[in-house]
Amino acid sequence: MELKNMSNQIMPCILAIESSCDDTSCAVSFGGKILSNVIANQEVHRNYGGVVPELASRAHLSHILPVAHEALRLAKKTLDEVDAVAFTQGPGLMGSLIVGAQFAKGLAIALNKPLIAVNHMEAHILAHFIDDPKPEFPFLNLTVSGGHTELVIMRNYFQQELIGKTIDDAAGEAFDKCGKMLGLPYPAGPHIDRHSRSGSSVFKFPESKVADFDFSFSGLKTSVLYFLRDQIKKDPDFIEKNLEDLAASIQSAIIDTLVRKTDEAAKKYRMSRIAISGGVSINSKLRAEIIALGRAKQMEVFIAAPQYCTDNAAMIAIVGHYKYLAKMFSNLEVSPSPRLERR
Repeated sequence: MELKNMSNQIMPCILAIESSCDDTSCAVSFGGKILSNVIANQEVHRNYGGVVPELASRAHLSHILPVAHEALRLAKKTLDEVDAVAFTQGPGLMGSLIVGAQFAKGLAIALNKPLIAVNHMEAHILAHFIDDPKPEFPFLNLTVSGGHTELVIMRNYFQQELIGKTIDDAAGEAFDKCGKMLGLPYPAGPHIDRHSRSGSSVFKFPESKVADFDFSFSGLKTSVLYFLRDQIKKDPDFIEKNLEDLAASIQSAIIDTLVRKTDEAAKKYRMSRIAISGGVSINSKLRAEIIALGRAKQMEVFIAAPQYCTDNAAMIAIVGHYKYLAKMFSNLEVSPSPRLERR
């Protein structure tokens, strides 16, 4: 029986836990509908310009219980009504993953309910199935986040073909590192996006030439570093005077690469549907460019709501829902994996 038919007959209640990095999140879904999605952020990392793994895992320990309680309260569900517990197995920070995994296992044992391990990257893509309109298979997905940049062909809910990935820095990492050079707060991506709206991409940075559909952004980071160093020697106030144009130029260098590769992949694999996911997919220029690409090439475009793009447990819950329907349960020996690969 197909999953789309089964979903009309089975209405599982899934409690989901996401703790792959520095956000502690719990969500509750019922019959594939998200009833609650609670996220506790960790502001402490702003002081260090990046995520400190040890501080992240400690914060998860203090946040996870109240976040789970709040998710259940908002969903108007009790633990007795939970049919399965889903959690992020990886990839992510090991200490953070362990906190979420152990909490999920403890709940599954206490409730005598199935445990469902979820790949964080697969969940980013299946976030498209939280709200309507939902894409039909197959479709091409560009996943862009702080730690990953990937092009994936989705054949069905559980069959994903990875055709391109970053060989060094991810797009989100490039935004953050370049933003730090400009003196912007962490995470810098949203600040670059905001400043770029008042600027123009007058400064040209070279694009890394990587074969096929892989990505590389470390060269951009180095190019920006040397460019700023040389300009500041001439004018110590160069960044302050040109912040908007620098933001627009850096953003264009990153987004142009993402869109061009997506266009080339869609053409090669004859995709009529494209989608973007991950935290960087909130970027206004990326959204606009992907929508424009879809119109120009007559492709359907799917972009998840912003609250489901950054790390969140709702996307874990939706994967848990489909895995529950397919009876894809995990045993209690399943271990978190910081470099978890796709099946």
